[in-house]
Amino acid sequence: MNTESVSVEKPFDFQVFYQERERALGGVMAKMKRFMGRYVEQRLAELGFLNFKASYIGFLSNLEQDGITNNELARRAGVTKQAMSKIVKLLEDDGYIYIVKCERDSRSSQIFINERGKQLLAAVFNCMEELKDKFSTIAGRDRVEQMLDTMVLLVREIEKDTGVIPLPGFPCGSNFSH
Repeated sequence: MNTESVSVEKPFDFQVFYQERERALGGVMAKMKRFMGRYVEQRLAELGFLNFKASYIGFLSNLEQDGITNNELARRAGVTKQAMSKIVKLLEDDGYIYIVKCERDSRSSQIFINERGKQLLAAVFNCMEELKDKFSTIAGRDRVEQMLDTMVLLVREIEKDTGVIPLPGFPCGSNFSH
């Protein structure tokens, strides 16, 4: 263990710390996630989607029209199969999805989104558009689109590094260039 003392040439500057703290990536992302989650959950409750957690959106958004297995859904969402099974059970109990046993392999099931789940996805999409409009009013549409393009670029590159394959068919914003 290194017991050498670290020499500090300048005293700690709280003013710089306070200025940078407001721009700390983790803090800003966490605040935005909390804000968006509360907004979406409140709006969905107003629309009759009670007890729906914003954290479920990532799971629903990975469903396929022709069905998907729990294992594939877990892989896409980046969670364990056990965690996905728990969420799938909650979504099924709340009437957003249904499960059909595979005829070829009785150990496997296909998960499908039902009509209520489609209504929920449409409501979530509308909520996200409302948020995008709100952000555009504050920062301007071009800045919001640029922020989204940058975030998509970062996520895609991180997914490449971590081995998570991004879903095809999710184009970046119109301003995206790489």
